[in-house]
Amino acid sequence: MSSAADLLRALMRETPDFPEPGVLFRDLTPVLADGVALAALADELAAPFGDAYDVVAGLEARGFPLAAAIAARTGRGMLLVRKAGKLPGPVLSEDYGLEYGTDVLELRADLLPAGTRVLVVDDVLATGGTVAAAHRLIRAAGWTLAGTAVALELAELGGRARVDATIHAVLTV
Repeated sequence: MSSAADLLRALMRETPDFPEPGVLFRDLTPVLADGVALAALADELAAPFGDAYDVVAGLEARGFPLAAAIAARTGRGMLLVRKAGKLPGPVLSEDYGLEYGTDVLELRADLLPAGTRVLVVDDVLATGGTVAAAHRLIRAAGWTLAGTAVALELAELGGRARVDATIHAVLTV
């Protein structure tokens, strides 16, 4: 059986100049479309954290299916960390920068009690702006950050240095 990293390498597609010139987009949607690869990836993302988390937070948008797969395979709940204006009810908001612009993340802070241990999951760690913003939101909600798991880390962009928590990357390029 192939490892999750091997499956990522085999299935990931690279698209130059997307979403803008100079950006090399790593597309993991072929991994999501392959049930065996998705299961292997979910297991590998969660494995280093054992029982150290209560809920999985998926970052919009490709973090959603990864977090949902982990939550389903481990029997834990899932939180949505969304772009601005997508969640009803009271939300916490956090501005952040990414490799090709700026944006805002939001989450519902009224869903879980203080101290809930949250594992953050996303597809790619690039400059670290999205993950760092999610960490700030989780702490602002009164929850405990268990760590972050990403399918792919783009080491040349230095995102790990901007994040003040444990990061597990299945594949680093």
